[in-house]
Amino acid sequence: MKQGPDQIALPLDWPQSEGDSRFIVSQANREAFDHFRRLSMWPVKATILTGPRRSGRTLLARSFIERVGGRLFDEADTRDEEELFHAWNQAQDTGRPLVMVADEVPPAWTPRLPDLKTRLAVTPIARIDHPDDALFGALIQLHFADRGLHVPVDALRFMGERLHRDYWTAERAVEAVDRYAIAERARLSLPTVRRALIESRMIGEAA
Repeated sequence: MKQGPDQIALPLDWPQSEGDSRFIVSQANREAFDHFRRLSMWPVKATILTGPRRSGRTLLARSFIERVGGRLFDEADTRDEEELFHAWNQAQDTGRPLVMVADEVPPAWTPRLPDLKTRLAVTPIARIDHPDDALFGALIQLHFADRGLHVPVDALRFMGERLHRDYWTAERAVEAVDRYAIAERARLSLPTVRRALIESRMIGEAA
C-alpha cells in the first residue's frame, strides 16, 4: 500500500478494533506484523515480541490475542518465572498462543528457572525496529491528529529531517509544538514548529 502525504495510518489487514488503526505498518515493523499473521507456522504456540518502548508492540500483541484467544504477558522479562513457565505449557496444551512482550530476549534474557530457559530457547522472536522515515512521519501526523491538529507538509518534513528518530521523540515533539502554539496563540506552521522545537531544546538554533 502506498502512503499519501496526508495519510495517517496503514491499518492492520484483519478486521479492525478501535485501536488497530493506530498501528502503522512500515518496513520497521513489517516483519513482526507478518509474524502474527502466520500463527500456523509457529514452531510452538508462543512468541516473544520485542522492540523499543512506545513502538506499538503491546498494541500489536493485544490485537492479536483479542482475535485468536490466548494470553499476553507485558514486560515478560520481569514477570514471575513460574507463572510464565506454566503459561507456556498451557499454551501448548490448549493451542491458544502465549505472547510475551519483553525488552530483553534470549540470550540476554536468561531466566533462573531451567525449564523456562529451555522453553524460551525454542520460542520464536518477533522484532520491531526503530522507526524509518515513513513511520516516523506517520507517527507525528497521528499524534497531531490526536490533538485535533493537522501539520502542514513543510512542517512535517522539517520535523522528520531534524528530530532524533525514535518513538518517544515523536510524542514529545508534538506535545512541545502544541503547548508552544497554545501559549503563543500561534497557528500550526513551519515557523511555529521550528521555534517550539528550539525552545524545547529538541533542535539547535541553527536548524
